[in-house]
Amino acid sequence: MKLISGNSNLELSKRISQFAGVPLVKANIGRFADGEVRAEIHENIRGKDVFVIQSTGTPVNDNVMELLVMIDALKRASASRITAVIPYYGYARQDRKTMSRAPISAKLVANLLTTAGTNRILTLDLHAGQIQGFFDIPVDTLIAKPILIADIKDKVNGEDLVFVSPDAGGTERARSYAKEFDTEIAVIDKRRPEPGASQVMNVVGDVDGRECVIVDDICDSGGTLVNAAKALLENGATKVKAYCTHGVLTPSADDKINGSALSEVVVTDSIRLARRLEIENLRYVSVAPLIARAIVNVHNEESVSNLLFEDNWEFPVWK
Repeated sequence: MKLISGNSNLELSKRISQFAGVPLVKANIGRFADGEVRAEIHENIRGKDVFVIQSTGTPVNDNVMELLVMIDALKRASASRITAVIPYYGYARQDRKTMSRAPISAKLVANLLTTAGTNRILTLDLHAGQIQGFFDIPVDTLIAKPILIADIKDKVNGEDLVFVSPDAGGTERARSYAKEFDTEIAVIDKRRPEPGASQVMNVVGDVDGRECVIVDDICDSGGTLVNAAKALLENGATKVKAYCTHGVLTPSADDKINGSALSEVVVTDSIRLARRLEIENLRYVSVAPLIARAIVNVHNEESVSNLLFEDNWEFPVWK
């Protein structure tokens, strides 16, 4: 088994490497003078089971192209199997036509990965589950819930707790968290007047006198979380926290979250931002143990779905 990392989130790749007990392949992934991607692999990977770790967050296009070039290099170097490990799958929110003559960019990225030579995909909390069907190769989708649940149990008082979905589409996610605590859920009824903006209409569920935990897959501008927190407090909530898998955190998120009613925002390290964050109440938890365990299981031809119910993160020896 071999692990190789792109430049999008090298810190996460190093953590995954440590948990898996497998060193990263020596490689030079950089740029030529004109900006084209340069990939040089300095180890023999002929006949090896290779896992390429690369999130496709900001800058999305650069990171996607870097991933494709690495996969092509590995294919031409005769790797026996290439698994693209994509903690954050960019373009996932463009999974359907929302207007006439619009692209389905998530499908385009799937086609590019397959054509480049990918044999398997390992990703985390896809924004839309149907993206798995965009591929004609196996796709393993992890969820960050085991990692986030462990943090919630450690950091949040379980009494009078209610889990909140920021929209109707995330109801099942909130319910799955609530089952772990034998508690109830609430749902924010919202509408989007335009992309990147949300407007809360109603709060469905009893939040009066209770601590609320909003759970979502992506925190982008933070507008959805901020508006939801405001509505929850207006409906009697005592405190509001937010847990999100992917912290996209575009620049406007800093001021929105800092000036909001959110007591804390927790995201995973699936995305590494190039800019300096100015969010005071932001905290990161690492999904490296989860992804490393999944990589080992894929390599050993063992179940990945069993990890969704795992509560013991002592790491096994890879075969």
